[in-house]
Amino acid sequence: MSAGVQAAAARYVGTRVPRVEDPRLLTGHGTYVDDVVRPGMLHACFVRSPLARARITGVDASEALALEGVHAVFTAEDLHPGVHEAWYTLIGKDVPDTPRPPMAEGEVRFVGDPVALVVADDRYLAEDAAELVVVDYDPLTPVVDYVTARDSEELVHEAYPRNVAGELGGAPADQLAPVFDEAALVVEDTIYQQAYAPVPMETRGIVAEWSATERELTIWTATQSPHEVRLFCSRLLGLPEHQVRVVMRDTGGGFGQKVIPMREDMCVMLAALKVPGPLKWIEDRRENLLSSSMSRHEHADARIAFDSEGAILAATIDYVQDVGAYPVPWPVGTAAAVGMFYPGPYRVPQGTFTTTCVFSNTLGRAAYRGPWQFESVVREVLLDRAARRLGIDPAELRRRNLLRRDELPYTNPMGMPYSDITPSETFEQALKMLDYEAFRREQELARAQGRYLGVGTCTYVEPTTSAMGLHATEGATIRIEPSGKVNVYVSGGSSGNSIETTVVQLTADALGVDIADVHTIQGDTAVTPFGGGTAGSRSGSMTAGAVAETASVLRERIVAIAAHRLEAAASDIELSGGRASVRGVPGSGVSLAEISNLAYFQPEALPAGVPAGLEASGRYKPEHPIIWANATHLCTCEVDVVTGEVRLLRFIVSEDCGPMINPSVVEGQIAGGTVQGIGGALYEHLAYDGEGNPIATTFMDYLLPTALEVPDIEYGHIETDSPGPGGYKGAGEGGAIGAPPAVINAVADALSPFGAEITRLPITPESIVEIVRHGTGAEAK
Repeated sequence: MSAGVQAAAARYVGTRVPRVEDPRLLTGHGTYVDDVVRPGMLHACFVRSPLARARITGVDASEALALEGVHAVFTAEDLHPGVHEAWYTLIGKDVPDTPRPPMAEGEVRFVGDPVALVVADDRYLAEDAAELVVVDYDPLTPVVDYVTARDSEELVHEAYPRNVAGELGGAPADQLAPVFDEAALVVEDTIYQQAYAPVPMETRGIVAEWSATERELTIWTATQSPHEVRLFCSRLLGLPEHQVRVVMRDTGGGFGQKVIPMREDMCVMLAALKVPGPLKWIEDRRENLLSSSMSRHEHADARIAFDSEGAILAATIDYVQDVGAYPVPWPVGTAAAVGMFYPGPYRVPQGTFTTTCVFSNTLGRAAYRGPWQFESVVREVLLDRAARRLGIDPAELRRRNLLRRDELPYTNPMGMPYSDITPSETFEQALKMLDYEAFRREQELARAQGRYLGVGTCTYVEPTTSAMGLHATEGATIRIEPSGKVNVYVSGGSSGNSIETTVVQLTADALGVDIADVHTIQGDTAVTPFGGGTAGSRSGSMTAGAVAETASVLRERIVAIAAHRLEAAASDIELSGGRASVRGVPGSGVSLAEISNLAYFQPEALPAGVPAGLEASGRYKPEHPIIWANATHLCTCEVDVVTGEVRLLRFIVSEDCGPMINPSVVEGQIAGGTVQGIGGALYEHLAYDGEGNPIATTFMDYLLPTALEVPDIEYGHIETDSPGPGGYKGAGEGGAIGAPPAVINAVADALSPFGAEITRLPITPESIVEIVRHGTGAEAK
């Protein structure tokens, strides 16, 4: 933007503008994948393995094919010859992906592994036909426990000795041995987190329609990143990108599960070229829990050393994660984040880490909201434990170690450069909102009455806007129509993160127009600029940058036309309310509709050098690869030591995500992630038995928190600018990162009279009763 073009004061950004998508969604007029109906559409159903590991010795589809209305039964032999090697490579990365064939080839590797794809006139017929497909299996011994998988003689994939998908590490831990040997206190333990799943409200789904005459594949899909789906599909099928169109309308949540196409998506893409009509596959809930993706299954050997005053001296973490049979994406890179972020927002002079990714014959690991979340679980649990051993209140121990603003920028010992964060401020705000000291007094009185109250916190720092690979840039196109109405085109779409609303707010302010005159088009690769979509809490900052880059071009053009028309200097023109006016001259102005009319229909009347039309495209590339956000979560609870019930009393979140484009959207994102984190701490468990059979494939067994279990979430906000556009930071993932440690520490605090040390998740009533029964504290004796 030139110096002469002045931006009008924000009218919409920073306010609680109602979500523009809500009228459509709340009245049942959203368009999800299952709402897509195409002429002659066929339906797909997968035949899935009932065994965790076995050789496939034969597939007999004759009975299924004999059913009227069944068009095909595809196996790996039918589909894989058309596959190109590119699907073994991460998009935009020069690193090898772990094996991920569309369908089981010769061997099944988890219960739910797709063995065959049935195509029929409708889903009911496809399901009936799938039951008629006879698959002969030669059972093999599965590798179910990832903890012992490295010592197993059985291999999930022959090409990976010791079942290790990959390893990374920092400096050797023995270099820090003198620090730990001489420390006044060392807390260390092995902490385990269970497998759980994103369980989006809308399951996965895809419709693929191949036009043989135009040689174009059109895909409607539930995704967070339509342009990634397009790029992936073009590589998978060997089609030029212009022959693949991906359309994303509404997506009912993704949480990482819908970023990169999974194996079933690959099968449908491949099969679409072989069937006589559009092909639809909609995952049911059982399939989602059985065969989509799991996350969080991991453990770590962690240590923190302190001096006698409670100052942290060093921290190490040896982290191991279960990646299942077919992880997506390459798990080694995402695992490294746990080690790199382990020091959190604390003053940690020295540290190192190792990470190990281990295959098992279970559901494949995929990204899930805050995929490095476990680093905060381990760190915050050990901090509370250290406080109890030092005889210091956990809040005071954190005060002594949290980074202060005057210490920034600060590089943690793993090499992460922090800036523009406020961990101390969010921490103190959360304590003040609770009235921490008053709660401690209440807790003491309650214990005297035989009631066990607890308080727990988690303060974390999270990276947003990781500007790498597919996510390196973001584009926007803005078209001001001849009527003066505004259309803004961006890559992503409606997946629950309110990007429709925030883009409209940003554009309305950037052009000085009424928000009712702005409309957004998203999620269609045929018309929207290339972009990474929704992932890594990037949407706010990256989209703001793209809109700003694009709007600045149009503002200059609008101002030049208005100045010429009003015979004024460009520096005196201001844009507001859909009009260009001369500053200080009431009543002097020209509407955006008039300017647009000139730009499109009277180009000869435009000033010299101003192009016709009012349409521009821009692309934003951040100067800073990482923008940091931070928050403190604080939870209070009451634990019934007889039944093991945990009742959450209050949940407070103090968040610094920079200036808020829309506070309601920010708080909605915090709430959604927080509830997922509460579920992971107390309820959710994607469990397997010893033979590799999943035992939580319905909501009768896979427990989710409901409105009855979740208290009202209270919000505090600290706003510090990031170095990015508008000072904005991301806010999408923090809730899921901060909530589990806060809940764990609250329960452990409530049970501290019993010597409680929680090392395994989830915290179930049974585990609480066991802690009380076998506790080492005074009240357990």
